Amino acid sequence: MKTATVADLRNNFRRVSSWIEHGETVQILKRGRAFAQLTAIPPTEKGDTLIKPDIMAQLKEVWGDRVFSMQEVEAMRNEELNADLG
Repeated sequence: MKTATVADLRNNFRRVSSWIEHGETVQILKRGRAFAQLTAIPPTEKGDTLIKPDIMAQLKEVWGDRVFSMQEVEAMRNEELNADLG
């Protein structure tokens, strides 16, 4: 088991978290005495992955296959800017 001080957590968190990610249990020392242990959370059956939104699918759902002309884009932008000012 590795040990780290409270100062190590504050100043070298990246290194300490790397130990935990690699399966180590880290004992935290405060004023030379152990007061906590950090361990990695075991993975769940579903997996602990972040769900990334599919932006392109969302755009297609809203706008379909529509392609805007430059004049339409400028008009929409001007409306947004005027709404923010008004």
